[in-house]
Formats: sequence, C-alpha cells, structure tokens
Amino acid sequence: MLHVTDAIIIQEWELSEQFTRSQGPGGQNVNKVETAVELRFEAARSPNLPDPVKRRLQRLAGRRWTQDGAIVMLVQDTRSQARNRELARERLVELIRRAMVAPKRRIATRPTLGSQKRRLKAKAVRGEVKTLRGRVDDSE
Repeated sequence: MLHVTDAIIIQEWELSEQFTRSQGPGGQNVNKVETAVELRFEAARSPNLPDPVKRRLQRLAGRRWTQDGAIVMLVQDTRSQARNRELARERLVELIRRAMVAPKRRIATRPTLGSQKRRLKAKAVRGEVKTLRGRVDDSE
C-alpha cells in the first residue's frame, strides 16, 4: 500500500512495476542489470481518488497520462533498482498531493489609476527616447 494522505491510500493492485535497462553511465553493469523502473498507476480506475482529483491529476500528468487512464512514470536516476523504485513511488505520491489542492479562482480586478498613469508615462518616455535616435539634421 502507498499512503498519500490519511484519506487516500493506493492499493498494490493499482500499481505495476516493470524493470528495464537504464540509459546513461553505469560502467560494466549498464548492459547487464535492469535498474530503470517504469511505475504504472491505474488512476482512472482507482476507487480511492475522487473525480475532481482525477481530472486535475490528468492535467498535471500531461504526457505521462495514457489513453486508458494510467499514469506511467519512468525513473532511471540512480544505478540502484531499489532506489529508483522508491523515487518513482515518491514522485507519484507528490503528483497526487499536488492534484489534491484545488486551484484558487482568480478574481479579475481593474488596474489602479496610479498604475495606468505610470504605464502611460513610461510609454511616453520610451517613445521620446526612440524619436531622439532618428537622423540628425546638419542644417542647424
């Protein structure tokens, strides 16, 4: 079991792991040992996640969200298979925790009168600088 919060616990049947050979440096082990971990979480079928969390999770997961509603995380950061497994599970938990936080609705506000005047003054100053960069008349 994977504890996300007190209310959300991911069961082992929702997770599946597959091990592959890792890319990058590894010395003599690189062609022999399968240290990369591909963690697959069946998020769409999970009974523990509420629907709003699933929708936010899908948006946050991006490319990691598959057609059938699973999240696939590939971790090959270290040379240790056990450490890569831990990292994959930690990243999944962090992703779910981020999806649990509902974003605040932005309240549209109008710019203040002072900020409008400062913006227009800055535009006028910038325009003046640009006009002074023009050609100089030799007639004077």
